Amino acid sequence: MKLEGEGTLLRIHIGESDRWHHQPLYEAIVLEARKHALAGATVFRGPMGFGASSRIHSSNILRLSQDLPLVIEIVDREDAINAFLPVLDEMVTEGLVTLEKVSFVRYRKRER
Repeated sequence: MKLEGEGTLLRIHIGESDRWHHQPLYEAIVLEARKHALAGATVFRGPMGFGASSRIHSSNILRLSQDLPLVIEIVDREDAINAFLPVLDEMVTEGLVTLEKVSFVRYRKRER
Protein backbone atom coordinates (compact mmCIF):
# COMPACT_ATOMS: atom_id res chain seq x y z
CA MET A 1 0.00 0.00 0.00
CA LYS A 2 1.25 3.46 -0.85
CA LEU A 3 0.28 6.53 1.20
CA GLU A 4 1.14 10.05 0.08
CA GLY A 5 0.77 13.36 1.84
CA GLU A 6 2.20 16.55 3.23
CA GLY A 7 4.00 16.76 6.54
CA THR A 8 6.88 18.26 8.46
CA LEU A 9 10.48 17.08 8.74
CA LEU A 10 11.94 17.69 12.18
CA ARG A 11 15.74 17.58 12.19
CA ILE A 12 17.61 17.71 15.51
CA HIS A 13 21.38 18.39 15.51
CA ILE A 14 23.13 17.36 18.73
CA GLY A 15 26.42 15.87 19.93
CA GLU A 16 27.03 12.21 20.62
CA SER A 17 28.06 12.93 24.22
CA ASP A 18 24.90 14.94 25.06
CA ARG A 19 22.91 13.34 27.90
CA TRP A 20 19.40 13.40 29.34
CA HIS A 21 19.00 11.90 32.84
CA HIS A 22 22.13 9.70 32.54
CA GLN A 23 21.06 8.40 29.11
CA PRO A 24 22.36 9.39 25.68
CA LEU A 25 20.18 12.28 24.51
CA TYR A 26 19.61 10.74 21.07
CA GLU A 27 18.18 7.58 22.70
CA ALA A 28 15.96 9.61 25.00
CA ILE A 29 14.60 11.66 22.06
CA VAL A 30 13.83 8.55 19.98
CA LEU A 31 12.08 6.87 22.93
CA GLU A 32 10.04 10.02 23.61
CA ALA A 33 9.10 10.27 19.92
CA ARG A 34 7.85 6.68 20.13
CA LYS A 35 5.86 7.45 23.31
CA HIS A 36 4.23 10.35 21.45
CA ALA A 37 3.28 7.94 18.62
CA LEU A 38 5.25 9.83 15.98
CA ALA A 39 5.59 8.03 12.64
CA GLY A 40 9.27 7.13 13.15
CA ALA A 41 12.72 8.46 13.96
CA THR A 42 16.18 7.81 12.55
CA VAL A 43 19.55 8.78 14.05
CA PHE A 44 22.47 9.57 11.74
CA ARG A 45 26.06 9.79 13.00
CA GLY A 46 28.31 12.26 11.19
CA PRO A 47 32.02 11.65 10.69
CA MET A 48 32.78 15.37 10.98
CA GLY A 49 31.11 18.67 11.85
CA PHE A 50 31.12 21.81 13.96
CA GLY A 51 28.51 23.86 15.74
CA ALA A 52 28.10 27.29 17.29
CA SER A 53 31.42 26.98 19.17
CA SER A 54 33.28 26.37 15.86
CA ARG A 55 35.08 23.43 17.52
CA ILE A 56 35.67 20.64 14.98
CA HIS A 57 34.27 17.22 15.90
CA SER A 58 35.80 14.48 13.77
CA SER A 59 36.23 10.72 13.62
CA ASN A 60 39.80 11.33 12.43
CA ILE A 61 42.03 9.11 14.59
CA LEU A 62 44.39 12.04 15.27
CA ARG A 63 41.59 14.09 16.81
CA LEU A 64 40.20 11.26 18.98
CA SER A 65 36.80 12.93 19.18
CA GLN A 66 34.28 11.29 21.47
CA ASP A 67 31.59 13.80 20.57
CA LEU A 68 30.69 13.22 16.93
CA PRO A 69 27.73 15.10 15.43
CA LEU A 70 24.35 13.35 15.38
CA VAL A 71 21.21 14.21 13.45
CA ILE A 72 17.81 12.80 14.38
CA GLU A 73 15.13 13.00 11.68
CA ILE A 74 11.42 12.60 12.31
CA VAL A 75 8.70 13.04 9.66
CA ASP A 76 5.04 13.25 10.61
CA ARG A 77 1.98 15.48 10.32
CA GLU A 78 2.63 19.13 11.17
CA ASP A 79 0.34 19.03 14.23
CA ALA A 80 2.09 15.92 15.63
CA ILE A 81 5.53 17.51 15.20
CA ASN A 82 4.36 20.80 16.75
CA ALA A 83 2.98 18.91 19.75
CA PHE A 84 6.41 17.27 20.22
CA LEU A 85 8.41 20.53 20.19
CA PRO A 86 7.78 21.37 23.90
CA VAL A 87 9.30 17.98 24.79
CA LEU A 88 12.45 18.91 22.84
CA ASP A 89 12.54 22.34 24.53
CA GLU A 90 12.92 20.51 27.82
CA MET A 91 15.47 17.93 26.64
CA VAL A 92 17.82 19.79 24.27
CA THR A 93 20.05 22.31 26.05
CA GLU A 94 22.56 22.77 23.22
CA GLY A 95 21.97 22.02 19.57
CA LEU A 96 19.91 23.04 16.58
CA VAL A 97 16.38 22.08 15.57
CA THR A 98 15.07 22.70 12.06
CA LEU A 99 11.63 22.22 10.55
CA GLU A 100 10.80 21.80 6.87
CA LYS A 101 7.58 21.24 4.98
CA VAL A 102 7.84 17.96 3.06
CA SER A 103 5.86 15.79 0.72
CA PHE A 104 6.12 12.12 1.59
CA VAL A 105 5.39 8.71 0.13
CA ARG A 106 4.99 5.95 2.71
CA TYR A 107 5.01 2.30 1.69
CA ARG A 108 3.36 -0.35 3.88
CA LYS A 109 2.63 -4.03 3.51
CA ARG A 110 -0.89 -4.75 2.44
CA GLU A 111 -2.92 -6.26 5.26
CA ARG A 112 -4.72 -9.46 4.35
